[in-house]
Amino acid sequence: MSHANARLTPAGRRLLVERIEAGTTQAEVARQMGLSRGTVAKWWHRYQAEGVAGLVDRSSRPHRSPRRTAAKVEERICRLRRSSKRGPVFLAARTGVPASTVWRVLRRHGLNRLAWMDRPTGRVIRRYERTAAGELVHLDIKKVGKVPPGGGWRVHGRGSPKAKRRRRRKRRGYTYLHVAVDDYSRVAYVEALDDEKADTLVGFWQRAQDWFWSNDMAVDEVLTDNGPNFCSDAFAELLAERRITHRRTQPYRPQTNGKAERFNRTLADEFLYARMFRSESDRRVRLSRWVHDYNCHRHQTAVGGPPASRAHNLTRTDS
Repeated sequence: MSHANARLTPAGRRLLVERIEAGTTQAEVARQMGLSRGTVAKWWHRYQAEGVAGLVDRSSRPHRSPRRTAAKVEERICRLRRSSKRGPVFLAARTGVPASTVWRVLRRHGLNRLAWMDRPTGRVIRRYERTAAGELVHLDIKKVGKVPPGGGWRVHGRGSPKAKRRRRRKRRGYTYLHVAVDDYSRVAYVEALDDEKADTLVGFWQRAQDWFWSNDMAVDEVLTDNGPNFCSDAFAELLAERRITHRRTQPYRPQTNGKAERFNRTLADEFLYARMFRSESDRRVRLSRWVHDYNCHRHQTAVGGPPASRAHNLTRTDS
């Protein structure tokens, strides 16, 4: 692989070949480009044999690896990894292979991270991702208890007199966080609403799609679970009217809707249960600010930056 300061990149090799084809001698090309005559001859002969493809760096991997771990041993290591979910040291003791070799085998077969494996089956879960913003949007609804005026037990403590009086009162109900997450960019649109009925969902999606559209993300498909509101006729008619394909998750397989599930977990860890709120309206105002920070400033490992880095026309109003 050529590095940043290399004298001869693939473009430079192409220039080398063009100069020779134009009639310049190999010795003169070597002098002009500050290269040895042997290097010039090597790339000229490769070009003659393979064409432009011969000017690209070749893999340094050897053609034969006689000391590589036997295929049967590798198969046994992978089988034990899937069944036991244990690390290289444990597997090394079972197979009689050094732990460092076990780790290389696991890495070769994509089994070196337990987080990539489905725990019940041991099957490696392949992360999928669409190629452009708006191609697929994940929808979900998260149900959370409303914050009473003055704050709940997180503000006053479970044993305080005020908390005890609140427990004797009638429950204040729930807030339903309607969530839409773009599959490619992870950009999220969130609204805190009072229920999860089909009509409420329809209104939410109309506003969400308009928001995605205002940010140059035309939605082609939506992915939801099999809840009655997502399977309602009103929601189906809205999607049909706007020519959006409706995909549903597999029953009892939340991994299918993984990006929305992961967003909900981040929402809970970094917002819902990470700070204290004095009222439900206070939480809703702060939710809007948090979603803005999530979209425009929070680094996403899978994205390599904030979600806004993949949605270049994202506005500054996120919900």
